[in-house]
Amino acid sequence: MRANYRMQRLFVDAALFAGASFEASKEQFHYLANVLRAEEGTRLLVFNGRDGEWTADVSYPTRKRLLLTVAEQSRPQPEASDLHYLFAPLKVGRLDYLVQKAVEMGAGLLQPVMSQHVQGKIGSLERLEANVIEAAEQCGILGIPQVAPPRRLDELLQDWPQDRRIVYCDEGHESQNPLPVLQAIGERKLALLVGPEGGFSDAERALLRSLPFVTPIPLGPRILRADTAAVAAMAVIQATIGDWH
Repeated sequence: MRANYRMQRLFVDAALFAGASFEASKEQFHYLANVLRAEEGTRLLVFNGRDGEWTADVSYPTRKRLLLTVAEQSRPQPEASDLHYLFAPLKVGRLDYLVQKAVEMGAGLLQPVMSQHVQGKIGSLERLEANVIEAAEQCGILGIPQVAPPRRLDELLQDWPQDRRIVYCDEGHESQNPLPVLQAIGERKLALLVGPEGGFSDAERALLRSLPFVTPIPLGPRILRADTAAVAAMAVIQATIGDWH
């Protein structure tokens, strides 16, 4: 069932079922009452990442309180996406963009990775989570990807589960076409690794290429920024062996 993009969507923490009623948070009150100027009886869509999507009606028991009363389910909760996205942090503005696009492209887990040439940092996981929710609200996504704490690349690889293949973008790959490499992958449990703006170091590339559960892919003849490479790589993976296929 496709998302209804004509109605306002709101992420909530409350359990969702017919007849449930809960108070909007301070931030949600401001957004609904002051920004959208939602009137008594306004109907919108709510989701919590667990119980699917539901319609809910706005009411104002007092001037300072806003209640949402759940009516009926509009979409069931889909199966969670299993694509893990591993990324080197970028500078703040581009990091926000990168996280939002990863959610839109079907990432099920976001894992910041600290590599040798990384130029950005994770100021707070709360900011990443806020970007995840914003992207889900805007794009009709019901599953909320998990945001994991940052980890060093070498430590992450040391503990990596052998049954999940890592596909990483390698600007030094011998060819320019990623499709034959991806089509040869038999596993369906995948993770995409995109390095920092300065690329992986020689030692990191050697480590990645030495591991049996890692596959390098090219992304064509052009030099791409890290955030652009992330979107391009996720698109080609989803179209070739992912949930677009």
